Amino acid sequence: MNAKKILAHFDFVVILFVLPLVVLSFWLVRELDVAMFAKQLKYLVMSLCVGLVIFFIPFRHLNYSIIFLYVLLLVLLILVKFIGVEKNSAARWIEIPFTSFSIQPSEVMKIALMLFLASYIAKNPPPDEGYGWRQFGIILSFVLLPFFIILLEPDLGTALIVLLVGVGVLFLVGVHRKIWITLGIIGLLVVPTTYSVAFSTGLLKPYHQKRIANFVSGEYPYQVQQALIAIGSGGFVGQKKEMATQSQLGFLPYASTDFFFAYYVERFGLLGAFGLLALYLGLILYLLSICLGAIKDYFLRVVSGYIAILFFLYAGVNICMVIGLAPVVGIPLPMMSYGGTSFMTFMILLVILENALAFRFIFEYNAHSARGPLAQLVRALGS
Repeated sequence: MNAKKILAHFDFVVILFVLPLVVLSFWLVRELDVAMFAKQLKYLVMSLCVGLVIFFIPFRHLNYSIIFLYVLLLVLLILVKFIGVEKNSAARWIEIPFTSFSIQPSEVMKIALMLFLASYIAKNPPPDEGYGWRQFGIILSFVLLPFFIILLEPDLGTALIVLLVGVGVLFLVGVHRKIWITLGIIGLLVVPTTYSVAFSTGLLKPYHQKRIANFVSGEYPYQVQQALIAIGSGGFVGQKKEMATQSQLGFLPYASTDFFFAYYVERFGLLGAFGLLALYLGLILYLLSICLGAIKDYFLRVVSGYIAILFFLYAGVNICMVIGLAPVVGIPLPMMSYGGTSFMTFMILLVILENALAFRFIFEYNAHSARGPLAQLVRALGS
């Protein structure tokens, strides 16, 4: 492989957007808890090591391997129902035998689903007028399978993220407008009865109903009330660490995880909040520009569009939740909230994006006619 050619197509702009998020996250987590900071540092090192290996995997040629990964994750999602380990009142993890680690299949499924959609759409690109009903139904079924399985865990937040990001990718790639019009009409007819049906069938648990009812009535739960106090106390430029009493004295629940945005604004104020929103918005728009610019490269188009939508959903839902504009759900702030699973997932997704960008042209890395052990390995994995 020619290192100069790889670096020439490596996208450093994405890193410039992501690096401030990671630095700010580690700085604030260290202020809250040194032990958490040390653990998060381990996650960073693990992510970089795994990312270095993943960067050189020829994903564009791993058609059957990607199918196997997708099916394996579906099986693991089903097994969660039977052998899942409960954490925070939810059984969503599977312990890895003979280790102290556990895996959350629903998070890994986000990576597998992206690769599966990218591989399938690259092999079956849409016509000029967009996908018709047949191909739309086939691709949508790939999204609905993990959606329903995750929904039954139950993990409503992650299930909706999977569904929305899958439908969003189809929108970016191209679907005939008559399909969207039809689905829109059906949605308007079905939505009024969806809530009652979901609750009566057990898909919506009592705590889901309570959260939705609190949101509709404007009665903020305790954690949102404390988050709004923290945001308000941040003022325009924020408070010093010693004066950030909401987070430092433990009044703000989940300050390092789901309500990290409130802690961030308490420290950096309204000015810092606008800066953070600008970083997320800039990253999302840049990823969308890559997606829309990759006219014929559908693998890159799906990968960049998928990650852009995922960042938009995670950041948008989390921030709206914290300020009381959405019901409380377990959605972390991407690349900032403390936690290894979400952090590593986004890191791996970004590494796959860099892989798709760096190796998008026919170098000896991915040329079908290339010779040598690496080319042979590519052909073997692809078959």
